Formats: sequence, C-alpha cells, structure tokens
Amino acid sequence: MITVTTAAVTKIETDAAASQNHGMALRLAVRKESDGTFHYGMGFDEASEEDVNYQFGNLSVVFAPEFAELLNGATLDYVELEPGSFNFIFLNPNDPNYAPPAAAGGGCGSGGCSGCH
Repeated sequence: MITVTTAAVTKIETDAAASQNHGMALRLAVRKESDGTFHYGMGFDEASEEDVNYQFGNLSVVFAPEFAELLNGATLDYVELEPGSFNFIFLNPNDPNYAPPAAAGGGCGSGGCSGCH
C-alpha cells in the first residue's frame, strides 16, 4: 500500500488541471541504484490493466507491478522544505537512506524528489 497525503493530492489535482491533464492518473516509478539510493519519478499517464492502482479521492495513482515491493509502505507528500520552497517528497521505509521525519529534523531523509513535479 502507498499513501498520498491530502496536501500532495491537492497539489497534483491543481497541476493536472493547469496542464490539461485533468482526469489522468499519476504514474509513479522508482529505481534502486547500485549504491542503494532510490530515485523516484512521477508524471501524468493513462492507466493500464496491468498497473497497480490506488484511489485517493478523484486521483488515481498507478505504477507498474515491478515497483510494488519498493513502494510498499511509502508516502508521497507535498511539503515546505524551506520557507517558500514546496516540493514533493517520498517517505519510504524500503529506502536504505530513509530516516523518519522526526529523526531527520522534519526534513526529507528519504532523498525527496524535488525534480518530480
């Protein structure tokens, strides 16, 4: 199971409407590098029958089945990392670089995805 926070859903829906992608699914991807770091990607796409699909209100979040194990238990959030600087982040206990928010001083110990939006 993956979780998408209310803040992230709101931002994704706003971005979808602004980019004429309203009603499309949000596709997630994750790649585990040889050094163990996780790299995330996301974008609007059509869902396929093979996809893992989660619904958050009117937002469908999909990903290929091969990413299910790496994304299980992850949370996608949209947070203010620095004053006035909002970004999407992935909090993922499967990521070896993950640090719970309290241990990371409220930041993104998971190597958030500032380039994913």
